[in-house]
This record gives sequence, C-alpha cells and structure tokens, in this order.
Amino acid sequence: MQKKPSSREKIEELLRNKKFDVLVIGGGITGSGIALDAATRGMEVALVEMQDFSAGTSSRSTKLVHGGLRYLKQFEVRMVAEVGKEREVVYENGPHVTTPEWMLLPIYQDGTFGKFSTNIGLRVYDFLAGVKKSERRKMLSKDETLSKEPLIKKDGLKGGGYYVEYRTDDSRLTVEVMKKAVENGAATINYTKVENFLYDKNGKVEGVEVRNLITDIVYPIYADVIVNATGPWVDTLRTIDGSRKGKTLQLTKGVHLVINESVFPLKQAIYFDTPDGRMIFAIPRDGKTYVGTTDTFYSDDPIHPSMSEEDRDYLLGAIKFMFPSVSVSAEDVESSWAGVRPLILEDGKDPSEISRKDEIWESESKLITIAGGKLTGYRKMAETVVNLVAVRLEENTGKTYKKCMTKSLPISGGDVGGSSGYSTYIKDVVSKGVEAGLSKVDAEKIAKLYGSNAPILYELAKESLAKNEELSPVLLARILYAIEYEFAMTPTDVLLRRTGMLLFDIDKVKEVKESVINYMADYYNWNDERINTLTVELEAEIHKATVPFEG
Repeated sequence: MQKKPSSREKIEELLRNKKFDVLVIGGGITGSGIALDAATRGMEVALVEMQDFSAGTSSRSTKLVHGGLRYLKQFEVRMVAEVGKEREVVYENGPHVTTPEWMLLPIYQDGTFGKFSTNIGLRVYDFLAGVKKSERRKMLSKDETLSKEPLIKKDGLKGGGYYVEYRTDDSRLTVEVMKKAVENGAATINYTKVENFLYDKNGKVEGVEVRNLITDIVYPIYADVIVNATGPWVDTLRTIDGSRKGKTLQLTKGVHLVINESVFPLKQAIYFDTPDGRMIFAIPRDGKTYVGTTDTFYSDDPIHPSMSEEDRDYLLGAIKFMFPSVSVSAEDVESSWAGVRPLILEDGKDPSEISRKDEIWESESKLITIAGGKLTGYRKMAETVVNLVAVRLEENTGKTYKKCMTKSLPISGGDVGGSSGYSTYIKDVVSKGVEAGLSKVDAEKIAKLYGSNAPILYELAKESLAKNEELSPVLLARILYAIEYEFAMTPTDVLLRRTGMLLFDIDKVKEVKESVINYMADYYNWNDERINTLTVELEAEIHKATVPFEG
C-alpha cells in the first residue's frame, strides 16, 4: 500500500541541495514513465512539471490503451507490433486503471474497410500484437453486428469486425506511474517551470533554473543528465537550448464530445469511418457516450486548446452519419475536452497520416529530447530513453545500473495479482470499505478506481463520516487522497484530472464546486486572492468544456 509522499517544501529543499543523476522535465505519461524506469534502476531522479501532472496531452487523449489498428493501413508494422504488445503490459501492471473493451468495427459497402481486408488486418493485428486467445478478433455477419449495436446505420452494412481494445483513464494512469516513481525514490514536483538551462565551462548542460509558480521563488537544480520530455513544449525547450533544428514538432488538435446516455444510448464501443475517410471512436462510459476525435493542425497555445464550433459540428455530423436514428444537437453536448498531439513534422502529410512514432534527439549540449509516441507505448519509450541515460552516466561516473524492470512492475494501486487476480482482490477489499461505514456500491467504486490503494481511501472516508462533513464521504475521501497522496494543488487538479468529474459528471461539479473550493482553501490556508484565482481557473475549465469558442 502506498506511503504518503513528502511535502512540497521537503521536495523543494531536496531539489535545491542535491545533484541528481537524471532530471526529467515534463510530468506527462512519458516523463512519469522515464522517472519510474530510472528510479527502479537505482538512479537518483528528479522531475519537474510546469503545470499539474498530466495536465497536457496525457489527460486529453481518447482514453484508450490501444494498439493502433489503423496504422496497419500505413504499413507501420513494427509500431503496431510493439505498441500492441505493450497494451498487455500496461493492463497487467495496472488493471484498476485499464479495462478490456470489445470494439465493433462496422463494415460497409464502399467503406474504408472491406470484409476481406478487415479479416486479414485483424488477423495480422492479433499476430503482431500477441493478442491472448480469449481476446482475438471475431468476424460478424450483418445481423450479428446489428445485435451488438442496433443504433448503427443499416444501409450498406455487410458485417463487422469485433476485437479488444483497452479503455483507461489517461490522467489517473499517469499519476499512478508518477506515484510509483516517488515510491522508488524519485523527487517530483508540479507547478515548477524550467526557465533556463545551466551549462558547464564546456557548454554541456548541467542543470536548470526553475520557478515555483505558486510562490514565485526561483532556484537551480543540477543533474548529470537532463531529459526534455515536455510533449507539445519540447521545441520551446530546444529553442532555449539553442538546439531547435532538423526535425521539429507539428501539433495537431483532437476534440471529444460527451453526451448523456439518455440522448445517445450506445451500448457497444464503435470504431467507424466517416465520409472524409477518417476514423472515429464512440464509447459508452459511466452513463455517458463520448465521441472523438478530430485531427487538425494546431498552432495556438498548447496550454489552452478547446472545442470550436467547427470541431463540435464535425463530430455531431459524424454521429448523424453513423447513428442516423440518434437525434443529437449542440444543446445535448454536456462537456468536451481538447488536447494537442506533438507529432514529428513530415512535409506534405495530412494530420491523420503523420506517424505517431517517437524519436529521440541529443543536442550538442547533451540535452536529451524525446518527442512523439503514443500513450500505450510510454513504458517502452521510457526504457529506450533510460538505456541511453544509463550509458551516459556509466561513461561519466563509472557507476553501473540495473537493467529495465518495469515490464512486470505493478504501478501504484496495481498490487492486485494482475488481471487474473483483480476480480478476487476487489471482492476481498470491498469488505474493508463496508466495515469503514461505506455502502457496498461505494466501497466497490473506490476499489475499482484505486486498486490496492483503496484501503487508504476507506480510512479517509471513515474519518469524514465521523466528522459529518458537507461533502459526501466518497468524494471527500477522493479529494483528501488527491491532496495528500497525489500532489493535487487546485480544485481543477481534483475535479478534472484526479477524478475526471469535470469530463463525465459536469453537473455534479457545478453542484459541489463551491464546497470543494472551501474545503481546499481551509486545508491549504489560502488567502482571498488565491481563492479567487483558483475559482476563476475552475470556472474557465467548466466554460471551456461546455461552450465552444468561435473558431
């Protein structure tokens, strides 16, 4: 079970006074994975993130740990094989944040996928990705396809492919990896921005100057190796380093809409092609259906991407095209999210055709940068980077380090006996929640969300029950756990990234937001100015999720 991490003040003191083996810049899934891999090999690791952990691309994906079936069409065979196998690794190490989800791929006359090519493609996919026997593809007749999901359009339907993807909570996955890195000795801190690099007399990077964005204090951090894993911001840091040349990033934006199941009662996850030849997901989740994604070039501020009217109307059109009996209008969109993907620029290619492969660059100053890649492949990307870091450290210091050990290492909350032991673990641990005073339903909800860390939340819920707090015991336990164990510093951290409520239960957020702000203000002893700032920030996120900008 997880230990409570050190306070920010203690972490900051450590960052100021110690020289590290490796400093990772960026607290998304890539940076978190690198920190965990390096820490478990015995390296002294620091990590800084200018926003909240996972606040960038790593909380704004389609929320699937998927193998990239569509990349077979681009003959990205090696990528499909590697990422497909990594799906299983991610699932086994964190079954509480990863769930198998059968996906239906309807096949139509004159569609992107023909029946024969789909059969062959899924067969190759099963082989390349090493898919377990129980999850291998099935080919369905027209009637079987409609029985899986009656809402899909019937005109021209020939049948369907049926295969497994893995649904996840991308932000929670990132935070669980980060917590495991901390458990293994990594010193990590959010809301801390790198403003400059520090160089030795030979022009080699030896540290960074950072600003604590909460206190405005500036201080240096030193390390033998520095890794730039900042996703959409890697070119910003390469510019500061004077090494932005050769290949650069091309940002693309992806938008998802969330609609209540009462309006869009989807029962089966669907992966379908649109009239313009793109592929879209429609996925049922927690009483909602979410649909995405768009894929358009993006050149604005990567911190604040949001849904435009054009994005919304495009996805509503896709719903109307594939689900003609479903009447969904702009007013039915409860919430949305938008994220930017940092892709490697390839001239003349459409956004959906640009490779999602990752690349690693080393500058003359010895700054290591990793860019591109997919959520699913985070662990393998981290292994590749840390292998390079290990070689550099061994050359410079003479130390030797362990080989990568993350392939079979459960992330935080993942000590549940793998996928095969998960159900049994949930049944066993729920009784502890009931003993703490929770209903069986609430105890099970916490167990499924937090895995082997559930007993901590049960104790927090028990304390809140005794105090008769204004917020529900389950929500209060989740808030307090996010603050004390998951580095949450703001109401937006809690309601958007730690719980996902702002995406999938926005009406509840509107109901509890004031109580959450008040509770956190008391906990952190915020002054009126800080309360106002964070209230405005949360209101802006609610507005962004519900109201499109003119675009």
